[in-house]
Amino acid sequence: MTPRGRAPKDSILLEVCVASVRSAVAARDGGADRIELCASLDAGGLTPEASLVEEVLGAVDIPVHAMVRPRAGDFLYSESEFELMKETVAVFGRLGCAGIVTGILTSGRVPDTGRTAELVGLARGMDVTFHRAIDDTPDIPAAAELVAKTGARRVLTSGGAADAPAGARVIAGLVAGLAAGHTALSVIAGGGITTGNAAALAGSTGVREVHTRSGVAGPDGEADARLVRTMKLVLAGGAA
Repeated sequence: MTPRGRAPKDSILLEVCVASVRSAVAARDGGADRIELCASLDAGGLTPEASLVEEVLGAVDIPVHAMVRPRAGDFLYSESEFELMKETVAVFGRLGCAGIVTGILTSGRVPDTGRTAELVGLARGMDVTFHRAIDDTPDIPAAAELVAKTGARRVLTSGGAADAPAGARVIAGLVAGLAAGHTALSVIAGGGITTGNAAALAGSTGVREVHTRSGVAGPDGEADARLVRTMKLVLAGGAA
């Protein structure tokens, strides 16, 4: 049997990005494998309040990865902002998050390996995803190789494009390159993924994890369990 909250080994994992307890429950009810929990989704996702994290963890029984991003804008952080990020990681660990999602760049627009590795160490066994800050780098494959050295488990990317379907060629190259180099880092495709393009994207890129928000959202912007269920069916090879 597959452990609760984990996708079968040969399936494509579905991560749903949410900002509320209601959406988290809908994602769970629809069969999502994992939740990315954020605040301020319109700003690209910021650090959620600890109280919201605690509520979501109490409401669902699938892995919750919480965003650690103190502000909108670029991914170059001051010393005080980085100290806040470290404190946040510790809090999320104590609350019981399965992982964190974060991303830090240097002024040269490459992953800040020192700071990222420090957050990975503070995560103490939580999964660490390096988010779409990687899409702001000039060479995504090279950036991913740097991220791999920090101990992070995966990178979330649209292939440097406006959305994942547009960046599919880069994502496919990244997946193949990491596999050829026997790099443990995995790739999760995110950005503009819908029930209409998810299967084709997964097939053309070779990703085994997909991240979506708007692709499973209802008219009110909250996750819709029916749409999540449809996305899971599509990724499993069924008809939309």
